[in-house]
Amino acid sequence: MKLYTYFRSSAAFRVRIALNLKGLKPEQVFVHLRKNEQGSAPYRGINPQGLVPTLEHDGRSFGQSLAIAEYLDEIVPEPPLLPARAAERARVRQLADIVACDIHPLGNLRVLRYLRDRMGQNEEAVADWQRHWIALGLEAFEDLVAGSSDTGRFCHKDKPTLADIFLIPQLANARRAQLDLAPFPTLLRIEETALALPAFADALPKNQPDAE
Repeated sequence: MKLYTYFRSSAAFRVRIALNLKGLKPEQVFVHLRKNEQGSAPYRGINPQGLVPTLEHDGRSFGQSLAIAEYLDEIVPEPPLLPARAAERARVRQLADIVACDIHPLGNLRVLRYLRDRMGQNEEAVADWQRHWIALGLEAFEDLVAGSSDTGRFCHKDKPTLADIFLIPQLANARRAQLDLAPFPTLLRIEETALALPAFADALPKNQPDAE
């Protein structure tokens, strides 16, 4: 098993958490996003999107953090990343998708570069764009978990799921964007609980071999 990763990528951060929860230790290959190594012909031969992470396993390559996390959950069922009941699985997927589908794509490095380089936006405008979309998504996430009896120590009950795997890296992104997180007390409480686990703490960007 091999993971193509970059320490600051929140998508790679998610996969590192999932791997840690499953007790898996793949070989790591570092792809420096700021140096555009993801756009090289050799890497695009592995992942045509030119994005990280990519997981290689059993002769196949997989991109997209959500697909990778669910793949890991299927090949290593314990501990499960999704609840047993269909309605509960849907809730966890909804929370994860707020990050994966609504927040993250609008703040991805290539989107921010396009705003600067092609749309002529200055740094202040780009930062405002990023904070706006992160805040909008986190407001909904906070409302969903704060108002649900299904929320426990983690986003769903008392064990980490895909929802936590996606939330924690997004909160790290929010801090880098200098977003005030005070309006999200439930999310901060969950983050504190998650980061007390080695699976989450060891996956932090600052704890990666390629950290700068």
